[in-house]
Amino acid sequence: MLVGPAKALFMDEISTGLDSSTTFQIVNSLRQSVHILGGTAVISLLQPAPETYNLFDDIILLSDGQVVYQGPRDDVLEFFESVGFKCPERKGVADFLQEVTSKKDQKQYWVRGDESYRFVPVKDFVRAFQSFHTGRAIRKELAVPFDKSKSHPAALTTTRYGVSGTELLKANIGREILLMKRNSFVYMFRTFQLILMSFIAMTLFFRTKMKRDSVTNGGIYMGALFFGVLMIMFNGFSELALTVFKLPVFFKQRDLLFYPAWAYTIPSWILKIPITFVEVGGYVFITYYVMGFDPNVGRFFKQYLLMLAINQMAASLFRFIGGAARNMIVANVFASFMLLIFMVLGGFILVREKVKKWWIWGYWISPLMYAQNAISVNEFFGHSWDKILNSTASNETLGVQVLKYRGVFPEAKWYWIGLGAMLGYTLLFNALFTLALTYLKAYGNSRSSVSEDELKEKHANLNGEVLDNDRMLSPSNDGPIRMNTGNDSAIVEENSSPMQRGMVLPFLPLSLTFDNIRYSVDMPLEMKAQGVVEDRLELLKGVSGSFRPGVLTALMGVSGAGKTTLMDVLAGRKTGGYIQGNISISGYPKKQETFARVSGYCEQNDIHSPQVTVYESLLFSAWLRLPEDVDSNKRRMFIEEVMELVELKPLKDALVGLPGVNGLSTEQRKRLTIAVELVANPSIIFMDEPTSGLDARAAAIVMRTVRNTVDTGRTVVCTIHQPSIDIFEAFDELFLMKRGGEEIYAGPLGHHSADLINYYEGIHGVSKIKDGYNPATWMLEVTTIGQEQMLGIDFSDIYKKSELYQRNKALIKEQSQPAPGSTDLYFPTQYSQSSITQCMACLWKQNLSYWRNPPYNAVRFLFTTVIALLFGTIFWDLGGKMSQSQDLFNAMGSMYAAVLFIGIMNCTSVQPVVAVERTVFYRERAAGMYSAFPYAFGQVVIELPYTLAQATVYGVIVYSMIGFEWTAPKFFWYLFFMYFTLLYFTFYGMMAVGLTPNYHIASIVSSAFYAIWNLFSGFIIPRPKVPIWWRWYCWVCPVAWTLYGLVVSQFGDVTTPMEDGTPVKDF
Repeated sequence: MLVGPAKALFMDEISTGLDSSTTFQIVNSLRQSVHILGGTAVISLLQPAPETYNLFDDIILLSDGQVVYQGPRDDVLEFFESVGFKCPERKGVADFLQEVTSKKDQKQYWVRGDESYRFVPVKDFVRAFQSFHTGRAIRKELAVPFDKSKSHPAALTTTRYGVSGTELLKANIGREILLMKRNSFVYMFRTFQLILMSFIAMTLFFRTKMKRDSVTNGGIYMGALFFGVLMIMFNGFSELALTVFKLPVFFKQRDLLFYPAWAYTIPSWILKIPITFVEVGGYVFITYYVMGFDPNVGRFFKQYLLMLAINQMAASLFRFIGGAARNMIVANVFASFMLLIFMVLGGFILVREKVKKWWIWGYWISPLMYAQNAISVNEFFGHSWDKILNSTASNETLGVQVLKYRGVFPEAKWYWIGLGAMLGYTLLFNALFTLALTYLKAYGNSRSSVSEDELKEKHANLNGEVLDNDRMLSPSNDGPIRMNTGNDSAIVEENSSPMQRGMVLPFLPLSLTFDNIRYSVDMPLEMKAQGVVEDRLELLKGVSGSFRPGVLTALMGVSGAGKTTLMDVLAGRKTGGYIQGNISISGYPKKQETFARVSGYCEQNDIHSPQVTVYESLLFSAWLRLPEDVDSNKRRMFIEEVMELVELKPLKDALVGLPGVNGLSTEQRKRLTIAVELVANPSIIFMDEPTSGLDARAAAIVMRTVRNTVDTGRTVVCTIHQPSIDIFEAFDELFLMKRGGEEIYAGPLGHHSADLINYYEGIHGVSKIKDGYNPATWMLEVTTIGQEQMLGIDFSDIYKKSELYQRNKALIKEQSQPAPGSTDLYFPTQYSQSSITQCMACLWKQNLSYWRNPPYNAVRFLFTTVIALLFGTIFWDLGGKMSQSQDLFNAMGSMYAAVLFIGIMNCTSVQPVVAVERTVFYRERAAGMYSAFPYAFGQVVIELPYTLAQATVYGVIVYSMIGFEWTAPKFFWYLFFMYFTLLYFTFYGMMAVGLTPNYHIASIVSSAFYAIWNLFSGFIIPRPKVPIWWRWYCWVCPVAWTLYGLVVSQFGDVTTPMEDGTPVKDF
């Protein structure tokens, strides 16, 4: 945003994930830029440190949608003192401002001893500000109309975009080329897949096995052409995922007027054309002559040109669907739906003469109809098909007879009509894609859960009502975070959480020591290309320390110091790389299998199943992680206790939702993450940046939770980026690292951080801390690499020569020895619960998730019902007609299209659902909740009833409308084959996600199998016509068995002869 000409900058939470020193530098740079260049900047920050807060000129304080204060920073404390509230000496002003308007935190700042405290609502603050001198000055300023004559003509822009349309287009072309280079794997894999399919098709429709001696064999050539068209169309399917996943960035940039939609859509279309030449060329060049198509060079290049146009049309169609749907699940369903309509009404599955009059319009708008007509005419008007069989008065060539038999227009001009239609559809779909991106908004919006109590508090704040304090304040909310007192013992304040009175479940306090931990990874190829000769990159360089029960330790350092890496190594979360050194638990060597049972890990990214409630998330974690001897009543009591501790009780029944889309807010999700680990009753808890992304008040709530957890005697370690003074001094000890993975301080903070300050101020050349300065920020500023170079020292060396280091080494040695009479951790089983319980718990959660997921289940049932009605009306009453072989082809076509498309829809729509839950599975499995089998069991079993309902809905509607024979055995056989077909497609979709690293690759790999199953299904080429070297796959292909079962169950016992005398069952 800064590189543009904008003078008014609006920045929201720009410090999330940054340490306080970096945040200070960024805001300081913005301050200088605004002051020098005369700009305006409005910045919202979470937990700004005092020195960062002091950089601002003006402050705007909002509460419940109203301006409580707006004006100079220097006057804000004066205003609140005039109302009766004062900021304590060692309290950050920003933190004070966020808490003073909150009903739960306000009382501690009341200073008028002569008056009893009563809650001052937002309404009263607003009224007081209006009469305060700053408020009066603002009102006076706003009362004077703006004088336009004093403004420079160039002050406001007169153009919508910063540069000309040509420049915008160039910029987007450059970016699209860059993205294509970095996504080259997708295009290479797609090309490889198409070439692989061309080899399979080439050897299946091998020219030595392809005869031109009958209309029936001409139909095999028609099948080969149809398959080629389908392959080229399906090849564009990956554009759907690529489009949808790029849309969030596009919508952000479009709304900020970076560029119009057309400047984005034109490059995404034009730049794909060269790739189309390569992909289509690979298919056509390999298959054309080997399959034995007409050996005329002109017809070869005409087929190539048509296939290029078909590929562009398909890619444009999928881009349009992605842009209009804006959601992967919805886009997948509607893409499958469009393909189905185009395919069924394309003239190959159901010939034109058999299309009902109420559906003939669908035939004429289907792009596949034009493609199939054009490619068929190009082939069958060739010299190879000139021979005349069974001479009649009309003397029609074999080629014309084949075209008429398959319902294709026998006129050469249809090649050019088809080619023109493909180009027309390409332009149309790209135009619609541009319109969709111009006028549609981003899919969904961010919503947070608000509890009933919070709503009542907001109402009271706005209207000045007084609510019952006992109802509004929960015990754990009242009072500040307990500060450390400079020693190692946990001091309990009077007003602490109920958890302090003793949890319902006991636990074993454990210490964790680590000595000379080194961690390295293979040197990245990019660094080797730049001349680095080492084979390994060392991220941790011999760090040592000790974490003890009842001691809250902060793990800190600048970004890139290795904080999270060290925590992952200690917690056993690193699956790659090389680890050296000793880690012991209460003196015994750490074994990951047992350690996972007594430890909890709160990840920085709050990963939870979106479709379950807060209480259900906690119940699931407790069910699987607490020992079997804990009964359900005690388990529920413990969960209630933990919810009280982390202040989640008001949100008990709120759905978790997806981050940034719906459900819980960032701060609520953070507390849920902590609660999910706490209900496992661990002895050691690791927390990766528990306050990141939270405002000061939310961070204080989280830190109260953490502090109360430590006070129960647990060992807790937190990485933390930019703590306020309150939060920083709530820790007992600090483990400080510098960039490069070395420790430079490990020890107590002391009262008001005195021990830390004395240590660094004792180093020659280090600047003294200023009064009121945040010790955490000062510590990070004085220990940077730049400071080391300026002072000519190495803080790591100084620490290793200090008395503190020697004391720590002695403590590590002491803690590494088992206590007399103690025993090593032992659990008879790897998991807390039996496999049966794990299966039941996973099935329970999957059941809740599926029931609350309408975008998946409701859409698929709607899609299935609509498809059933479409098929019923398209193939109306054709099931009982068996006088011609084409009638049986039509009946088979209804089965083939349904199986393939509803199956593919099931497969594609289940993949995003599985992909979202897979990240949750990785976290829960790493936490030792369950093994892979129970999770798979839950996902598989929950599909059974939903798929049964889906198959029944489809089967009942279609069976009756198409007019198949109404006998119980035939009807139930039809349902049986449909049910198990939809099941194996769904399970294949799950398997594809499980075996591939991400959803994109899963969708590309899946499309290859759709093509193979389609090819060997028995509809495009019958099994007797398949060459001997491929016939084995006909017995392996699941769709072939489905189609065989459906056809045989309906027609296998029918002995009625057709027009040519062949019994139906011998067809």
